[in-house]
Amino acid sequence: MSYDAGKYDVAVIGAGHAGIEAALASARLGCRTVIFTINMDAVGNCPCNPSIGGTAKGHLVREVDALGGEMGKTADECTLQSRMLNLGKGPAVHSLRAQIDRNKYARVMKHKLEQCENLVMRQAEVIDIERDGENWLLTTRLGAVYTCRAVVLATGTFLGGRIFVGEVSYAGGPDGMFPATELAGSLKELGISLRRFKTGTPARVLRSSIDFTDLEVQKGDEPVTPFSFDAEMPPKNSAVCYVSWTNDRTKQVILDNIHRSPLYTGMIEGVGPRYCPSIEDKIMRFSEKPRHQLFIEPCGAETEEMYLQGMSSSLPEEVQIAFYRTIKGLEHVEIMRNAYAIEYDCCDPLQLNATLEFRDYPGLYGAGQFNGSSGYEEAAAQGFVAGANAALKVLNRDPLILDRAGSYIGTLIDDLITKGVTDPYRMMTSRSEYRLVLRQDNADERLTPIGRELGLIDDRRWAKFEKKQAQKEAEMKRAEKTVFSPTDALNEVLVSCETSPVTTGVRLSELLRRPQVTYADLTPIDTERPDYPREIFESVETALKYEGYIKRQLQDIAEMRRLEKKLLPKEINYAEISGLRLEAQEKLNRVRPENVGQAGRISGVSPADISVLLIWLSAHNEGK
Repeated sequence: MSYDAGKYDVAVIGAGHAGIEAALASARLGCRTVIFTINMDAVGNCPCNPSIGGTAKGHLVREVDALGGEMGKTADECTLQSRMLNLGKGPAVHSLRAQIDRNKYARVMKHKLEQCENLVMRQAEVIDIERDGENWLLTTRLGAVYTCRAVVLATGTFLGGRIFVGEVSYAGGPDGMFPATELAGSLKELGISLRRFKTGTPARVLRSSIDFTDLEVQKGDEPVTPFSFDAEMPPKNSAVCYVSWTNDRTKQVILDNIHRSPLYTGMIEGVGPRYCPSIEDKIMRFSEKPRHQLFIEPCGAETEEMYLQGMSSSLPEEVQIAFYRTIKGLEHVEIMRNAYAIEYDCCDPLQLNATLEFRDYPGLYGAGQFNGSSGYEEAAAQGFVAGANAALKVLNRDPLILDRAGSYIGTLIDDLITKGVTDPYRMMTSRSEYRLVLRQDNADERLTPIGRELGLIDDRRWAKFEKKQAQKEAEMKRAEKTVFSPTDALNEVLVSCETSPVTTGVRLSELLRRPQVTYADLTPIDTERPDYPREIFESVETALKYEGYIKRQLQDIAEMRRLEKKLLPKEINYAEISGLRLEAQEKLNRVRPENVGQAGRISGVSPADISVLLIWLSAHNEGK
């Protein structure tokens, strides 16, 4: 028996990192929203590493925050240790990473959902989804039927989830949860193309069973940089992590038992993440390496569980115990939660458009691991875009489309919908050709005006943003106007920076353009410096040092956006365009790009094909 459970504007299936951002964005835009989770205690769960951010991922978190999302704020509230990665490299690849209290993070996020106006939470498994005119009907296992105008699929690793530990395999979700067993069949009946992906996680072990005596200590950075541009106070470092290494004995235990790994017996059908392999994968693929690094990280302030970053595995439980105990510091380790692999269903993202809506199913959106990506941060970014667009569609407003020249979020989505994925997609700084412009420090400058236009940045935060921009502009002007005479004090500073002294007056901006010179170096002589926050000076210094390169990238962006404005007709049949290569015809018909710029980024479409397309488009627009 079924019953009418009510009508909603937007429904979000899944309450992980993608679902949370989708539901909050939709509800905050004024749409009556319902979010479903199989287990209410799993809202905001971090089933893998207890951290937020990392290389390129930190950029995504700051961009979500700049738009008005929640991940960055909650990560700041739950930070145990904060580090800025890649400080030895240029500012384009500086990325924030925070070790978080995973239980607190889940509690805080759940409470924010509970308090959100226009948002209803339901513990239920959605087993069927079908189109009903302009609406979608969602049916739960208990027979409740919800009528919704738009739906966001954010199923994470629950959809058709299956756990693997050695020879043992069973239906299951992450962290011992139930899987979503029937929804995948309903989506296939609808006509959505699904595939199987796989991921894994290391064991959690008891802190008191670890010998930390000879382990390398990894402390947090000071001062701490928050994720959120709206943070009143930066988080504090309250915990440390530890570093250890595998050895020849670890390698031998794994090699002796590799025939019991489901990765090598054929039990696992799904494709795993290329950039986050299991320890048995590392041993087999990088056999020449004598050792592999692992990080021992706290899971929370009020738990004794420790996470073994870099040691995911699907080997049998007794083999896990054996190889973990070959590692320095873990000789007597006690496993609290064993490592496992999980296989799950996800969609082919080539079916989506730039709003993350399915091209052939109006009002149906995908987000997160359902779209073939991996990682909490990638999920949150897509969830925000999908949820906002679902609400904007219901409200009959213009969609939110972020391009790859304006954000890492845009790069992520563009990669997914134009190139597709053959394994779980992970964001990296190398994926962006415009990374010098898309720095994490200027995410608010790039995206907060968009969040304001959406209606997700309130007056207080907007005033704070405008004040920061005014301070930056004032400091840029001061740097150009301030001139230092060639005093002994100035030249002492320059010599200490291993750069040449000056014999004539020199502007502050010219000094800062020197690679070796920083604001901190010039503090003794820059006596008129205003009392601005640290990030103002960091931003100005970066803008001055990389001015030439930034101008060049801005020219490239202008050309890309010129091609993005050349829209392609939706009804076009590329097989009928003379001059296009067969591969290009097939790829273009499959991806259905929205504009010429997007077409040029499709694998298998050459510059010659784009020239043909431009000629055809010009003739088409002239009516020939």
